Parts: sequence; structure tokens; C-alpha cells
Amino acid sequence: MALRKITIYRLNRPKSGDVNQCVQWLSGSLGLFSCRDKSKSCFRIFVELLKAAKQRKALSSDEIAYRLHLSRGAVVHHLNNLIESGIVAVHKNRYLLREASMDLLVKNMKKEISEILEEMNSVAEEIDRAFGD
Repeated sequence: MALRKITIYRLNRPKSGDVNQCVQWLSGSLGLFSCRDKSKSCFRIFVELLKAAKQRKALSSDEIAYRLHLSRGAVVHHLNNLIESGIVAVHKNRYLLREASMDLLVKNMKKEISEILEEMNSVAEEIDRAFGD
């Protein structure tokens, strides 16, 4: 399995059912915001990929840069971070969300996190046994 960083933040869920607030909350919970990203470029790229996923379409970095009025370098930087986190996949030099829906993305991340924690628990038990616990 490739090395992948999974970042999850516990944030207060928005009180309203406004879809924009929900997308911002979910994005923030996935660590898509950074203090250095003043223009919220990563979040904007994520939203663009989310829209494309609903159309079952993958986008090139040039298409994303054009649509969002960002440099291709900035787009590639954020896409690489999204790839590393497992949110975005690459297919034939085009980018798409790893899963076709947000629901499926979160469910699969939950499964992966559970598997990682089970493995960690198993190793922790071995360590405790080795130290006489």
C-alpha cells in the first residue's frame, strides 16, 4: 500500500442545511484549508472536482487552472496534496475525485482508517506482550 496521509479535523457541524456550508465543513474536516492558502485555492479545486464528478468527468490541471483563474503550478501543487491524502485520483493525466460521490468517499476513508487502527492495535498488543503486559 502506498504511503498516504489522512488528515481529519473535528469541527463543529454547521447548523443550517445550506449545501455550501456543508461542503465547507466537510472540506475543512478533511484538512483542505491551510492558513497559507489565503484564496482557498485547494477548496476551490476540490469543489471544481466535485462538480465534475457529478458529470462523471475528469479534468486536466489546465482546465482547472482556466476555470478558477489560478496558475497551473498552484493547481498542480494542490492536486498533489489531494492525491497524497487519497481524495483525488489521476487517470491519463486527468484528475477526478477518488470516488464518484462524497458519501462513498467518506465511507471508504472510514474503512481505511478502521483498517489502519486495527493494524496499530495489533502491533500495540505485541509491544505490550513484549514488555510483559
